[in-house]
Amino acid sequence: MLREFAQHQQTMRVELAKVIVGQDDVIEQLLAAIFTRGHCLLEGVPGLAKTLMVSTLSSILDVSFKRIQFTPDLMPSDITGTQVLEEDENGRRSFRFVDGPIFTNVLLADEINRTPPKTQAALLEAMQERQVTVGRETFSLPDPFFTIATQNPIEQEGTYPLPEAQLDRFMFNIKVGYPSADEEERILTATSRGDSETPNKVMSGRAILNVQKLVQ
Repeated sequence: MLREFAQHQQTMRVELAKVIVGQDDVIEQLLAAIFTRGHCLLEGVPGLAKTLMVSTLSSILDVSFKRIQFTPDLMPSDITGTQVLEEDENGRRSFRFVDGPIFTNVLLADEINRTPPKTQAALLEAMQERQVTVGRETFSLPDPFFTIATQNPIEQEGTYPLPEAQLDRFMFNIKVGYPSADEEERILTATSRGDSETPNKVMSGRAILNVQKLVQ
């Protein structure tokens, strides 16, 4: 099992390298979080491929993936879902829950600090207990479930600081730095040629759960 885990990890790095140039330390921490049931917060200025890194990671996993673009007008119900009132043919009315994008295996919370703390708090229960409570009902999230959030530095205009309770939910707060001169040259070459490869899927949801149990 350990040998298979090591092989999966190495293959994932190879597949990610088809799209992402460099950022080896960031990728290492992302993989560590996934295999230990953790969540990650990526912090860096715009243009460092944070979103591309997460979407590429999700593409090599055979699991569901959803992205939420956090904006100042985003509401908590836009994340968790909401209850809608329906009427049947007999005139009886009842509420039906329509789930939100948080019901997925991999959730990308893009630019999480672009939205006020009230909306950020919609993730607290999901990240800690892997469930969502709407009204009087509680709904379990898919397993595995992990959140990867991106944020711009607090000094950037139009950002809100994450509450301590929110920060505490993340296993890693990863600083994404600028690529080296050599990496920038490789990025420029790959971009100008348009010859990037499509990464292959490496692990299923069941395989991820097995690794998580092994790590525990």
